[in-house]
Amino acid sequence: MDTPKLPVGERIRYYRRKNGHRKQAAVAGLCGITERYLSDIENGRKVPSAEVLARIAVELGVPVACLLTEESLAEPAAPLTTAPAVVRALMGHGPPRSSAPVAPSHLRERVEHAWRMWQSSESRFSEAEEVLPALIGEVEHAVRSQRDGSDASARREVLRTAADLYGLVRSYCRRTGRLDLSLMVADRAIRAAEDADDPLRIAAAQWNLGHVLLSHDQPGAVAEAGEVAALAVEQLRQTPVTADAAALHGALELVAVVADARQRNWWQARERLEKAAPLGERVGDSNVAWTVFGPTNVSLHAISIEMMAGEAAEGLHVADGVDISRLPSRERQFTFTLDVARCYDLRRDDAAVLVHLLSLEALSAEDFVRSPLARQMVAGLLKRVRPTYRRQVTDLAERLGLMA
Repeated sequence: MDTPKLPVGERIRYYRRKNGHRKQAAVAGLCGITERYLSDIENGRKVPSAEVLARIAVELGVPVACLLTEESLAEPAAPLTTAPAVVRALMGHGPPRSSAPVAPSHLRERVEHAWRMWQSSESRFSEAEEVLPALIGEVEHAVRSQRDGSDASARREVLRTAADLYGLVRSYCRRTGRLDLSLMVADRAIRAAEDADDPLRIAAAQWNLGHVLLSHDQPGAVAEAGEVAALAVEQLRQTPVTADAAALHGALELVAVVADARQRNWWQARERLEKAAPLGERVGDSNVAWTVFGPTNVSLHAISIEMMAGEAAEGLHVADGVDISRLPSRERQFTFTLDVARCYDLRRDDAAVLVHLLSLEALSAEDFVRSPLARQMVAGLLKRVRPTYRRQVTDLAERLGLMA
């Protein structure tokens, strides 16, 4: 997606942060201007003279042309927040190989508890970072211990548990900015599900892989996500027709819907969503394999399509008929509110944008600080918000670390 051409003030802020993450007061003092004046320049309220611009450029160590060029700059990015202990666990730092593995039933209980926490807790990142390192190590130790064991049933149960855990870790790593690790654990989930010979978990693992690819900005990654989903649907057709299989089919169709929308194939995305709707009606608001597929999730994707297509009015119209209280996942509630905020942002209804951004922070401050889109909207509000709301927007930006 092309980013908008940025004014000189935002370029000054970009290079001030990039080249040493320097404070406004320090740069302003060395340039012979006040901190307030530099803040006004960066937020688009004042235009610097040629002399002042030249002094700022020298102090930032960039040519004046860098502050005047029309080339796009990166949008505010969420920080990398993956806990080192989680990374170490994924790299093999776990229990000694000589120690006795945890019983499969106990591992299953702990993984399901971790999933419930991940979907429902407003402090899910902090809690995940407490439980995941040990859980990853113990599950992988159990998988190794069962590899040559004689109990086929126990081995299969451990592999199923591993596939489920890797799905959670995939989501955690993606949300904390480590797409490389997210891709790695998505692959581990597929391998574990295949080794367990569990068709439904294979489909769920491919759904996880699809979401990783949707997050990548590499050429072809989004199209590949659609292909992964299509292949998984074909494989599901070879399994018995059950409600769980239908739910996974629907979840995979939604991956393909997002892939179409990300490639700007708006009508194809809408048509595919219409085909997924009957599956949602059939299974109801379920949570098979933690996919949260159902009629409400289908509606949420309808909003996302219109938001991405720039059809803010239609997106808000759809949102009026959605009751997110029926969703078991706080993450999906967060995504719904984020998409609604973006629809208002497209309409430049700043009061509504601010209300929804504050709602997002209240819903989950940990998700809020990690959301690139939320950060982008706050940065946009800073540049144009009316004085009536400026203090609230500035406070919000400071809590996100956008005012340093």
